[in-house]
Amino acid sequence: MPAHRHGAALIARARGEGTVDLVIRGARVFSPITREWVATSLAIADGVVVGWGERPSARVLEVPGAVIVPGFIDAHVHVESTKLWVDRFVEAVVPTGTVAVASDPHEMANVAGLVGVQAMIEAARGLPLHLGVCASSCVPASRFESPGADFGVAEMSSVLADPSALGVAEVMDFPGVVAGRGDLLAKIALAGSRRVDGHAPGLRGSPLDAYLVAGVESDHEMVELDELQEKRSKGMWVFLRHGSASQNLASFAPTVIEHGTTNVAVCSDDREPDLLLEHGHVNDLVRRCVDAGIALEDALVLATLNPATYHGFDDLGHLGPGKAADLVVYRSVDEIAHGEPPMLVFHHGEIVARDGQLTVTLGDRPAPPALRSSVRLRRPLRADDFAIAIPPTSRVIVTYDHTLWTGQRTATEADRGRLNRLSVVERHRASGRIGHGLVEGFGLERGAVASTVAHDAHNLMVVGALGSEPDMAVAANRLAQLGGGQVVVADGTVLAELALPIAGLMSDAPARDVARAQAQLTRAARALGVTLEAPFMTLSFLGLSVIPELKLTDRGLVDVSTWRLVPLAASLQDA
Repeated sequence: MPAHRHGAALIARARGEGTVDLVIRGARVFSPITREWVATSLAIADGVVVGWGERPSARVLEVPGAVIVPGFIDAHVHVESTKLWVDRFVEAVVPTGTVAVASDPHEMANVAGLVGVQAMIEAARGLPLHLGVCASSCVPASRFESPGADFGVAEMSSVLADPSALGVAEVMDFPGVVAGRGDLLAKIALAGSRRVDGHAPGLRGSPLDAYLVAGVESDHEMVELDELQEKRSKGMWVFLRHGSASQNLASFAPTVIEHGTTNVAVCSDDREPDLLLEHGHVNDLVRRCVDAGIALEDALVLATLNPATYHGFDDLGHLGPGKAADLVVYRSVDEIAHGEPPMLVFHHGEIVARDGQLTVTLGDRPAPPALRSSVRLRRPLRADDFAIAIPPTSRVIVTYDHTLWTGQRTATEADRGRLNRLSVVERHRASGRIGHGLVEGFGLERGAVASTVAHDAHNLMVVGALGSEPDMAVAANRLAQLGGGQVVVADGTVLAELALPIAGLMSDAPARDVARAQAQLTRAARALGVTLEAPFMTLSFLGLSVIPELKLTDRGLVDVSTWRLVPLAASLQDA
């Protein structure tokens, strides 16, 4: 997205001839390049910053004592993970100061393919947010997953032909890249001069070297600080993340404190609607940077200039003359450091939000009918579909808060009290295929929890207490009736539910309604014994077969470290 070269009329107004549309007066403007707060007026014409200092103007906005920063940019996000259709997502994030996002729509690509991705692109056109799209590169994420659509070179090429395209999205099959697999290298090559995002948890040493030689340029899935340092020292961009389930920003802050801001940005990745509304979006990432010891000015660089530089948002990221007038106005630097919503948000020189509220009308942008009715089961499910025999010694997925990683261990009959059943039902092609496993750490004492948000293939995932197989069936069948979503069931009764009728991933309801339903789901799950902070986000990643150590798909248990399917039964030697 090269910067615009402006014509003679704007050049004249930059010289001070003629009249600009607006002068914002009385504030200090942050320059992320020099990390200075500059006391100056900003002159804006035709949606562009045409100069610093006074100009003849049609309007003057006095903001004495305020501070102005470039609009915030999310370096990596899955809009679908907010559970909000595109216009509702914009309603939620623009008032927090976000002016652009780098979106990887691979959740939609897994469910609905190119039709779904193009629907999201079209829904974003003309909205007061730059939605840059990355072409999803790994659908399915691995050979162990069963998505609802194909998304190969042809589909990626169609996305990359769109003006909103930024490059190739996270390349998750890093073992395939390291092995030099031709199909993956062909997908990477599609990026041309644009970016190629990575996804390589734990990758180090010569395998990392091979990944970089293939052309992958960034990662947000680091596990250890020294792993991040190795990736960064070898020239990789690293994105510090704070989402609902994975939260590594604070633990990785030392890389910025010790080594500066080069090749670092912030991202939200996967953020539930309740977190989005309660704490914000990129403004919240800035606050968390400051809380972790990063200087405010450095935190702002990570949220403005750096993601703009990496992704080629060349008109954004700072407010020099010639750049887009996409900016946020705060009453003080303290408000920024505390993660408050800005006083004003500007898009192309016009106010689009004030004090946390959108001030423009977005219009009706419905999702197409083709994205609905996406839950297809061969038949209604029964309790005995989930009541498989548990071996005397079993492989168990171990869950943890605040990370997408899972552990694995071997459990015996003495451990049964800590275990829950976990099943993944293929829901795209009505194959009837169900994968079964056991999970520890989810904490259900009775009942069942189910979701059609299940990265990355987004099949129907159900976790239930031992003996609650009837509730697992009720939960799964209810999601089929809803057309997708999330549900909590106990004693045959639905305690809470959230309908996600758009691809089984998103809702067209207002963000506050979705967040309210999400909070009710979490409360209902906790009443059944769940202690995880974000149980539905954690559940949704128990099937992602490219993040270690043990995961479950509809095809069975996947040992990610050995890259193979393994049986539920285990020997004590596997412990």
